[in-house]
Order: sequence, then structure tokens, then C-alpha cells
Amino acid sequence: MTAHVVSTALADGHFFVYIIFIGDSLMFTLRPHQQRACDSMLKNEKGTVIIPTGGGKTMCMIQDTLTAFDDNVDCTVVVVAPRILLAEQLCSEFLEHMTASVLHVHSGETHYFSTTKAKQIKLWDKYVRGKKLIFTTYNSLQKVVDSEIVVNTAYFDEAHNSVKRNFFAPTEVVSQSNARTFFFTATPKYSATVFKPGMNMPEVYGQTICQVPAPELVEGGYILPPKVVVKKMEMADKGINYDRDSDYMLSTIDDNDVDKILIAARTTKQIIGLVSQTDFCVELYQRGYSWMMITSKTGAVIDGNKVDRETFFETLNEWGKTKGKRFVVIHHSILSEGINVNGLEAVLFLRNMDYIGISQTIGRVIRLGDKSKKFGLVVCPVYDNVGISTSRKVQAVVDTVFNIGEPAISTIKR
Repeated sequence: MTAHVVSTALADGHFFVYIIFIGDSLMFTLRPHQQRACDSMLKNEKGTVIIPTGGGKTMCMIQDTLTAFDDNVDCTVVVVAPRILLAEQLCSEFLEHMTASVLHVHSGETHYFSTTKAKQIKLWDKYVRGKKLIFTTYNSLQKVVDSEIVVNTAYFDEAHNSVKRNFFAPTEVVSQSNARTFFFTATPKYSATVFKPGMNMPEVYGQTICQVPAPELVEGGYILPPKVVVKKMEMADKGINYDRDSDYMLSTIDDNDVDKILIAARTTKQIIGLVSQTDFCVELYQRGYSWMMITSKTGAVIDGNKVDRETFFETLNEWGKTKGKRFVVIHHSILSEGINVNGLEAVLFLRNMDYIGISQTIGRVIRLGDKSKKFGLVVCPVYDNVGISTSRKVQAVVDTVFNIGEPAISTIKR
């Protein structure tokens, strides 16, 4: 990627400096379900696109953006993500396929020009000409709305997040003021009450213009089927017992003999207890596993050493691509949604989640790997009531999404 620094003189004598980032254009061919989605977007100015995790929603956005850029000399596209990390990931993927000026609107660190001030967003939009990409988060979307810039197309990634109380108002404004707005999700969130928003509100989200069933993607060889294993163990007494948790997890790992494992822990406290108050990490090391953990409280840690998030994800993806590398990555929720991680083979569910969380987490391990990977392993250790409930919900999600072929819909009832 190359970058050109450009400065523009403003009326008040100041200079507004921005950077044009030019990506290296890569040719790609859409899969049949992606082409259907793109065709539907060309026929509609608003709508919801439901594609299972791992089905390549981002490539649909990229293709639609390329079409929009070809049709308009001046064109502004806004991409909304649930997390700063995902906004950065989306930016990298877009710039692999197009040339554009880039602005980030969020509070995180970025290599690109970034601001959360509405006035600066407006100035950038005024003085930057041509093809423009703005990457923001649901938390910062209101800043884009406040800038009152004209947006040609907006894409909402992981759009089920948009119904949250603090996010819905700017989502509604963008949807009703833009020329084109599209909402992408594998797990739509509907509402059964008029008092709370849901993605079944056509005035905001349009109609479902494309819905791709998971079995189609499995049959096409684009994702792998999940394999659910319920490991029943001796029922434990109530209360916190990190040694017990460690023993049960190690037993589960030993039984399934996989190299790259994601553990969805119940709480950040449980993660900290496992790595600081038990021999869990030592036992992993003796079995040939490295370990990683990431939480909002502790930050990122690799084999006991604290690292920044960029190093964490670079290492995670590198280990994921390295054949024979054995590692366990522990988190509570950060890795559940949107983030592309190479090579994960299995997920251990220690915590209960709603249908969206379960479906998104399963999506981390059903992406294609090397030829020896035939399925994504989903393991539910059962040794208390939480485990019993979790295993039932996991199986219900797998039946709905992968057997029946319907999305995992979560409904707000009150």
C-alpha cells in the first residue's frame, strides 16, 4: 500500500492535511451466494443481508463499493463496525481491492487520519475529493451524523448491534438520510415490542433482500459443519473453584486432541483465576501448548507476557496459519464477533450466551483450514447447571442454523 500526503489551504489561513491511501488492487471472483447478495443490493436502496459467519459478507460490501465508485466521480462510503479492531480489519480488506481516501472516526489508534470531531469530519469531506471511505464504530457513528456530510452508501457490519439503545438513534438517521444503506449480519435481532427497536422495522432496516442458508455454504465447500461434543463430567458443588475448572478443561482438551483451541470463559475473573491461581498454564506447556488471553480488564497476554493488541492479533493469526503449532486462546467476549482468526479448530463453551453469541462463537471455528480439517469442533463441558443449559442452547443453534438452514434470530420481548 502507498500513501500520499496532501495539504489544502483553508479560508482562515490554516492548512488541512489529509492522506490518500492507495491499495493494491486484487482481482477476485464472487461466490454464487455473494453474487446474489450484490445483485439484490443493486436492485434495492436499503435492506438487510443475512449471510452465515464465514460466508464472506465483507466481499459483498467491497464489490458493491467498487460498483458505486465506478458510477460516481465523488462518492462517500461509510462502513460501521462493532469494534475498533474490526473497523481496522475491514479497512485493510477494502484497501486490498480499491483506491480511496480514508478517514477513521473512532477513539482508537490507527495508521490513518482519524478524528471524532464533527467539524473535522465535515472539513475532511469538503476538501477531499473523489472516492472516500469512512470507517467508524457504532459508538462513534453519532459523530458522523453530527457532521451532516452527504453519504452515498453505508454498510452496517454485524448489524444486530445497531438495535442497542445508544446505537439505534444514529442508525435510524443514517438509514433515512442516505441514498443507500445496507445491514449485514449472520444473526438478526428482532423486537416483539413497540417499545424497543429491532431489525424487523422495515422503515429503518428495509426488507431482507438476501438470506443465505448455512447448509448451502457447507455443501459448496465455503465453510465447515460444526460437530458438537457434550462432555459430561461429575457434577460439581456450587461456588468458585478454579482448580476444578482447570482440571475439567485439561481433561476436555486431552480427550479431543486438537491443536488450536478457543475457550469462551464465563467471566474475566475466571480467566484471571485460571492463569494466576492454578497450574493450568504449566499443564498446557507440558502438553506442548502455548497460551494467550485477552480481556478488557487485563489487556492481551501471550505466554505470561503482556503485549499490545496489534501484537496479540498478529501472533494469533500467525500461530493459526502455522501447521502443528499448538495453542489455547482464552477470552470472555472480545473474540466472539466479527474478528477473522486463522486456523481455530475447536471452541470450548464454559459460559452461557444468547443465540447470537453462540452462533457468532461457533463461527470462529467453522472457517476453512488445511485439508485435514473436516469440521469445527464445538465442545460443551457439563459439570453444573450452567453447562447443562449451555449445551442445550448450543445444540439448538446448530440444529436451527446448520440442519434447518435458518438464521439464529434473537428476539427482544420486553
